[in-house]
Amino acid sequence: MGNRIIQTPHLDALSTRGACFENAFVTTAICVVSRASIFTGLYARNHGILRFQDSFTDDQFSHSYPALLKQAGYRSGFVGKWGLDGGKMPTPSFDYFRGFQGQGNYFPQNGHKGKHLTDTMGDQMLEFLDGCTSAQPFHLSVSFKAPHVQDQDPLQFLSDPKYERLYRDVEIPMPETASPQYISQLPLSVQGSEARRRWAVRFSTPELYQRSVKNYYRLITGIDEQVGRLVDALRLRGLAENTVIVYLGDNGFYLAEHGLAGKWFMHEESIRVPLLIADSRATNAHKGVTVQQQALNIDIAPTLLAFAGIYAPAAIQGRSLVPLTRGQAPRWRQDWFYEHNFEHEWVPKSEGVRTTQWKYIDYHEESPRFEELYHLQADPKEKRNLALDAASAPRLKQMRDRRKQWLEALAKWTPNCDWKQLEPAASGALI
Repeated sequence: MGNRIIQTPHLDALSTRGACFENAFVTTAICVVSRASIFTGLYARNHGILRFQDSFTDDQFSHSYPALLKQAGYRSGFVGKWGLDGGKMPTPSFDYFRGFQGQGNYFPQNGHKGKHLTDTMGDQMLEFLDGCTSAQPFHLSVSFKAPHVQDQDPLQFLSDPKYERLYRDVEIPMPETASPQYISQLPLSVQGSEARRRWAVRFSTPELYQRSVKNYYRLITGIDEQVGRLVDALRLRGLAENTVIVYLGDNGFYLAEHGLAGKWFMHEESIRVPLLIADSRATNAHKGVTVQQQALNIDIAPTLLAFAGIYAPAAIQGRSLVPLTRGQAPRWRQDWFYEHNFEHEWVPKSEGVRTTQWKYIDYHEESPRFEELYHLQADPKEKRNLALDAASAPRLKQMRDRRKQWLEALAKWTPNCDWKQLEPAASGALI
């Protein structure tokens, strides 16, 4: 994905076996809401999971991709951070369940001792595969805690000691938008937000920045190692040639860009995620390809169902990515809706619209109103807010109107509707 420092050989290899989506995003940049969107294929305001205390009803979960795959006869497994912490975890809905609520701990013992959680989850992946056979299709979802921080730990990013020497002699460059002028361009509520407080803990000095980002990279390299173990295990068990692997993140992450840490807001660093889809059955012409169309977390559920030959419920708002992995060129979305209405005293709410070239952000509870408008093609790092530029007033109005159209369409959604009949049609001018 362009990073010349981080070492991810197994993910790099995986990308040569399938499709790498260069424009993949989440519709809400926080784990609990995004995971609910991944499971259901729905925008946040339609699945209703907006807090850590929320959870699916039985009826809601019955329309999720894990439930639909299990109903179709798949052996079903889940490993790692469940992410929806209200009520009981759906253990009976899986044949193999090693999920946990809350953030979990990287180390089982005080003092950062014991086996690292990422390695433990890798062991659980292989344990699940030990119970699989070629006679029954299987589905396994693995939700790593890494590279999340350990929130209450002074070191924040707790990588496995075995990677201690990795990146030690590398100087990681600071992002351009880490300069103080860029945080000053954001609304006061963002300048005083939880994202700014966490910036102070992680990135506020050159020494902190180097330590934090290197440990962040080490956590990702730890995931990469488990991906390699998984690929090898599939091959050794004779399952590799009929298995699809999907790799993605549930939100992006500021590494001091715009003077922030964490996620939540709609800047590219917060909403953009890695997405690889490796289908071992693909022809050579469709391996190692890059896909430019905008993919979303809500596309994962219909994509997995399509690979399994299962019809997705008509109410699902995402789209199957399978045609894009096979070199087809269906009519595709020109824009999509972003929402972050998570209740938090120090995280202002925001909504917006992203097209292929433009982005509009509205901090809709800010007083006075604060908006951001970026021409992504000319300003990919979002340095210049054109909402303040009189010459951009027609584009600003167009994007405001588009947000309104999205809100009206999403308000009409019901669990039994046909979303294709409701999704607002985009004009060519939105590009």
